[in-house]
Amino acid sequence: MAIKVHGNPHSPAAQRVIVCLEEKGLEYDTVLIDLRSREQKKEPFISINPFGQVPGFEDGDLKLYESRAITKYIAHVYADKGTPLLLEGPKKLGTLYLWLEVEVQKFDASAQKIAYEILVKPVKGMTTDEAAVEQLIVQLSDVLDVYEARLAESKYLTGDSFTLADLHHLPVINNLYKTKVKSLFDARPHFSAWCADILARPAWKKALEAKY
Repeated sequence: MAIKVHGNPHSPAAQRVIVCLEEKGLEYDTVLIDLRSREQKKEPFISINPFGQVPGFEDGDLKLYESRAITKYIAHVYADKGTPLLLEGPKKLGTLYLWLEVEVQKFDASAQKIAYEILVKPVKGMTTDEAAVEQLIVQLSDVLDVYEARLAESKYLTGDSFTLADLHHLPVINNLYKTKVKSLFDARPHFSAWCADILARPAWKKALEAKY
């Protein structure tokens, strides 16, 4: 049975799953979930994700949700396919797990909220909270200083190899490139070079072109 991704091309979380599948060179089918009509809150989708958020994921009779859980599953189960996205050995795994948490707890905690304020709210006819954006930018700047120091030491977050820790950043970084936040990236040469590197990956370009 084919792998299926139930999502939307505008969803960063769905993009995260798609790029992981592309890095692994796996075949998959996409199922469009119409977010405007709130299809994600209705059956049959909520039988996959009871929280009513994209993406939903099927691999045979297995159903998963939460994009980062899905990518971890893909990386482990299909470890012998495509790009190795994990690391071997307890110390290397420790570093990988660390940066996976940093992405969620530190980077995304600020970056995704900024993207929502600047990019999503206007589309929904809502007003961007500029004061909140400025506060979030200060928070993100502190986080990026830590990234800059790390990336001055290694090409990727966990060392010399591209892993899930890098991959998980792609959708939000791509979105923020379209905003004034890019100046924060440009001001940090190692972080900026890392962004350019991962955004240029063929798998990411394919993910952006995924058809639903």
